[in-house]
Amino acid sequence: MARYTGPRCELCRYIGDKLMLKGDKCSSPRCPFERRGNTAPGGRSSSRTKTRRRVSDRGLQLREKQKVRFTYGVLEAQFRRFFEEAKRLPGTTSDNVLTLLERRLDNVVFRLGFGQSRPHARQIVRHGHIWVNDRRVDVPSFVVSAGDVVSWRPGSTKTSLYKVVAEQVQARNVPSWLRLDEQQMKGTVVSLPTTEDVDARLSGKAVVEYYSR
Repeated sequence: MARYTGPRCELCRYIGDKLMLKGDKCSSPRCPFERRGNTAPGGRSSSRTKTRRRVSDRGLQLREKQKVRFTYGVLEAQFRRFFEEAKRLPGTTSDNVLTLLERRLDNVVFRLGFGQSRPHARQIVRHGHIWVNDRRVDVPSFVVSAGDVVSWRPGSTKTSLYKVVAEQVQARNVPSWLRLDEQQMKGTVVSLPTTEDVDARLSGKAVVEYYSR
């Protein structure tokens, strides 16, 4: 499965905002964005040549669209498919595209605190550690529905990874549309997410405007 394998800090510098792609590591003072976040990535030229230039309206729409895509770790072709699916659903497309991305299994695993970051949660899913409704699902883009139960595969509960997650999960803040059973390490989708459950820095409107031109 295709995925981005380059330096994640460069994505934050490209966007000009911290996307928390490495989880708690992004809060460290050693985060490269803290030291070089105001300059654009690339090259060894002087800081003057790397300062940000004025961006056109189209460029701003692209940057906001890319911010959403990078945050959820989705490549362009798959992101476009989510957008097309959002147009077919009832309601506002700008809201639908964000809530669809929130319902991705890798994001749900991250939101439940089973993964330290979305890339880490995606790896957990791909390695077959996660069950949905007592069935193995190793596709990170799987979209959950209300009532679905996300749990660990019984065999995975014996791994060192599971033990570390079980110790740290209590410190995680779980959104209201999910319910976590810390004792059994199971999460339930009690309702579908709304735009209020999405990072306020992300703009579904910019995604619609970009693809509408």
